[in-house]
Amino acid sequence: MFQVAYEAACRALPAHRHQFSPKKFTQPQLLACLVLKEFLRLDYRGLAAHLADQADLRDRIGLTVVPHFTTFQKAAQRLLASVPGRRMFDAVLDRAREDGTLKRRVPLAAVDGTGMESRHVSRYYAKRRSAGDSDPARTYAHYPKVVFVVDCRSHMILSAVPGRGPASDLVQFGRAWTQAVRRARIDTLLADADFDAERVHRAVRSHGVRTIIPPKRGRPTDKPPTGWWRRVMKQRFAGLKRKYGQRWQVETVNSMLKRRLGSALRARKHPTQCREIVLRAITHNVMIVRLRVFYRAGTWRFYSRPDVNKAPCPYLLVGGKG
Repeated sequence: MFQVAYEAACRALPAHRHQFSPKKFTQPQLLACLVLKEFLRLDYRGLAAHLADQADLRDRIGLTVVPHFTTFQKAAQRLLASVPGRRMFDAVLDRAREDGTLKRRVPLAAVDGTGMESRHVSRYYAKRRSAGDSDPARTYAHYPKVVFVVDCRSHMILSAVPGRGPASDLVQFGRAWTQAVRRARIDTLLADADFDAERVHRAVRSHGVRTIIPPKRGRPTDKPPTGWWRRVMKQRFAGLKRKYGQRWQVETVNSMLKRRLGSALRARKHPTQCREIVLRAITHNVMIVRLRVFYRAGTWRFYSRPDVNKAPCPYLLVGGKG
């Protein structure tokens, strides 16, 4: 995974920021180290200590000098900004297409938003504190959130736009959809009732993409919706339920992201939290690319008794080196 992130970063970024840089390490090396930090759930100090202890990891990307932990912190501010972050996002998706993990044409895509935790505090503690505190306003009123557009087949994230909740997912939908439609040819977009708006249908269908959104927003009424596409959804949604049932794939991506990389952010300020969310989305895509390549490398056969004349270990990798 470390090497996959490094190869994608080499495509996205130049080696050095300017010609007078110290040239002790490159920008792709720093960005690959940041991806490793998210994968191992480390802070900047822990990342520097881990790289100092693991010489084989440094050799994989040609890192001869371990950067100071403050170097990683400054590199995150610079390399995860809007333009470099999008370039890295695109490079990982291009690598996924080359490996066959992601197709250029995406038959089904889904959009959804999810909230993240801004502190490493258990829900039990927050509940007890809100119940016993004389000032209920001290409970958490705001939290970081993100809107994803994902490929339902591969679970790759096509776009990730962070924000701040509580708020409707429509706030980040425009930017998320613009990035996703630029990165893939989507046939159908699935969304829940939070995205039920006529302007959402028009914006998506203007790119030739079909939308399936349940028309349930607003007060319950027997009258048909006023918008054209919302009225069409009201009439035809019963026949689209089978395809709409694949929308839960985006919920799977949310679960994968939080279970594997954690739901609590280490950053404290909102701009830093946004950069960390983008880095987690990139790390999630790198993990999927690495997993698919690993399982396509060959098939493992297990033997009841190792044969030293045939293989030096109890298992043999068929189609490759043992």
